Amino acid sequence: MSRYYDFFCPVKLMAGEQALEQLPDELMALGARRPLLLTDKGVAGTGLATLLAGVMAEGGLAVAAIWDEIPADSSTAVVERIARHYRELDCDSLVALGGGSVIDTAKAVNILATLAPRDGETGGGRLLDYAGAGCLTRPLNPLAVVPTTAGTGSEVTLVAVIKDEASGRKVPFTSPFLLPRLAVLDPRLTRGLPLNITAATAMDAMTHAIEAFIGNARNPVSDALALMAVEKIATALPKVLEQPQDPHLRLQLAEGSTLAGMAFSNSMVGLVHALGHSLGARCHLPHGLCMNLFLPAVLDYNRPEIDDALARLLLPLAGAERFAATPAPQRAQATLDALHALRDTLWQAVGLPRTLREAGLTDKGLLPEIRDLAINDGALLYNRKDADRAQLLALLERVWE
Repeated sequence: MSRYYDFFCPVKLMAGEQALEQLPDELMALGARRPLLLTDKGVAGTGLATLLAGVMAEGGLAVAAIWDEIPADSSTAVVERIARHYRELDCDSLVALGGGSVIDTAKAVNILATLAPRDGETGGGRLLDYAGAGCLTRPLNPLAVVPTTAGTGSEVTLVAVIKDEASGRKVPFTSPFLLPRLAVLDPRLTRGLPLNITAATAMDAMTHAIEAFIGNARNPVSDALALMAVEKIATALPKVLEQPQDPHLRLQLAEGSTLAGMAFSNSMVGLVHALGHSLGARCHLPHGLCMNLFLPAVLDYNRPEIDDALARLLLPLAGAERFAATPAPQRAQATLDALHALRDTLWQAVGLPRTLREAGLTDKGLLPEIRDLAINDGALLYNRKDADRAQLLALLERVWE
């Protein structure tokens, strides 16, 4: 009997040169008349927010305001403050310009902007009233996402993660209604991204694709997207280090990130993310850096259960010539070798760490704490191989140096 699966991604994607110029008409077709533009100080400082606002105005849809005070680790208080501003300005839609934090913030603002009670009404008015899965009951206002990094895939995922200021914990919000209506991939928006961030975010996307392809919730549609994502990232990433202004390479990385986002949003991620979430939370390290640290070690740990999938990954990762020259029984190991070689290239080119020591950790006493966080991470449920506390600690020891 064939295993049941479903796949859902209703986001309209606009990609390529001048993709940004399509946004005003597409938003107006959704009924938008007064969009609020959300971004952060870093992106605003590059001039991209001004560029986008100008494009919107020229297209006949001027933004009501630009909110550029979104922090790197956004919180419930920030979301609630922006939602109040949205209502004061009588906005009817959102445009998110930035990376993962900006996009997650916009998704969360959209919850309150659409569903929270207005004056004289009763019901949930706090963001946390809508936390968890399945708490949203109807579509939200139009949201367009314009990523300025190529890694999170948040433009096509149904999840947002926001910090609860009261408890300090990261709170997930999950619903198909959180998916943006529109996403724009324009190479102008990532061309100025520093190479160290380019590398880290690309390895985040690579991990999304690979974990989607090897996990126990994979399906044929997510497989196809994941394989294409790996090919685009593996082809473009080494080249963009030498040609950072090349629009074709920048677009390839953005497309790879989006394809990977489509894949893992439907087939989930696994142990690399469980460890990476935990390391990032405990040691305040960037997410893409954490993915790069753990990816090869976790893949090796999952063998032999994933050897068939690993062997198939050699073709998009290393190319047809390498695949054809490698005997079938050796392809799984060759995939791991290719990943190690890519990480070595990134270490030499931009200093992207390969070990916990290279990432700046000096106290091995932190490893049990990271292990204790990882054992409770939901991503473990989708890993092909179980991991107990001892095995998680052994993996952390392995990645130490």
